[in-house]
Amino acid sequence: MNSPTNAQPAADSAAALAACGAVLFDFDGTLADTAPDLAAAVNQMRHARGLAPTPLEKLRPLASAGARGLLGGAFGIGPDDREFAAMREEFLANYEANLRIETALFAGIDAVLDDLDARGVRWGIVTNKVARLTEPLVKLMHLDTRASCVVSGDTTPYSKPHPAPLLHAAEALGIAPQRVVYVGDDLRDVQAGAAAGMATIAAAYGYCGNDVPPSQWSAQYVADTTATLFALLQHIRKPA
Repeated sequence: MNSPTNAQPAADSAAALAACGAVLFDFDGTLADTAPDLAAAVNQMRHARGLAPTPLEKLRPLASAGARGLLGGAFGIGPDDREFAAMREEFLANYEANLRIETALFAGIDAVLDDLDARGVRWGIVTNKVARLTEPLVKLMHLDTRASCVVSGDTTPYSKPHPAPLLHAAEALGIAPQRVVYVGDDLRDVQAGAAAGMATIAAAYGYCGNDVPPSQWSAQYVADTTATLFALLQHIRKPA
């Protein structure tokens, strides 16, 4: 593939998208800006321990990594730490109790989804967020009746970057993986999409919380803004 760009797609990239008939999206950092509520859940833990809150600016890039990223950012611990499992459950309980206080779709995503719906292009959600959080939040955001499928981090035995969740979603859509494009704001999203044989778009407007910039994720395309994403998805047509 040619190197990704944030202007017009290279011919081979455009062709890859034109061959697609459905779209799958990551959730946190791609469709929805969930970082404020995720940060509030971990800062509730800091408050309970008499600690000052960790600034949202520090936590935002870590939001796509869920509990692992946020606990790491707020407390400097990881899955190998003895306290991690209990703190993860505390974090999830805090978040589950306040799923949608400030969470909203990214500006411009409404237009993306409205356009896909108007053109009859099916779309779905594939996230590493567990179902107990994904399903009520998707419903609170009134996406449950619009998305053709919702695959959570525990829907299959594996989570991204394993391709299993994406392959499960393609099967639910009744379309070959090679005819699906996956949009995500984390390197593991692009890795999962590529492993599933899908076209990939890196959502560079999202959290992108790792040391490798989206331009180096080997996605067919990088969308720096939701307007760019809208333009890219114009190449996708409802299957005949």
